[in-house]
Amino acid sequence: MNFFFGAPRRAFALICLACIGMLAFGLYLQHVVGLEPCPMCVVQRYALMAVAVFSALAAMSSGRGLRSLWAVLGLVASIGGAFTAARQTWLQWYPPEYVSCGRDIYGMIEQFPLQRALPMIFRGSGDCSKVDWTFLGLSIANWSFIAFAVFGLLTLALLLRRPRSGGLASA
Repeated sequence: MNFFFGAPRRAFALICLACIGMLAFGLYLQHVVGLEPCPMCVVQRYALMAVAVFSALAAMSSGRGLRSLWAVLGLVASIGGAFTAARQTWLQWYPPEYVSCGRDIYGMIEQFPLQRALPMIFRGSGDCSKVDWTFLGLSIANWSFIAFAVFGLLTLALLLRRPRSGGLASA
């Protein structure tokens, strides 16, 4: 644990790399496997991007004050992502009678002018309550919640840790 908490800049860099890895895996699932992201998935991607950016900025900051600012913003993004993933998990466990989470891309393009369809496409088109992929019995939303919770807890621990004393102990 000293490897992680002994060097906060390294810890924030590892959180950033984990977020980038998750984003890359999401793009793989979308573009190679063919899974369409739902609007909640897109919000979680934004939250992951925010955690990655704030963690990278914290890793590059040499001063504790500025690093703490970026860490707090990363913690807020982690909480937002965890909330969205928890809500999606709830929808997957207790699906609504009527899907109200999104439309398919082709239907949007056919029914709406391009200026209205583009923002709708960017929001996602899948059904938020549908489970398309699982690993070890957990859906993408479940894993996303776990990841955001871990990022948030690690960031909180880094924020609350006591700085190492750099000087000699007085007698």
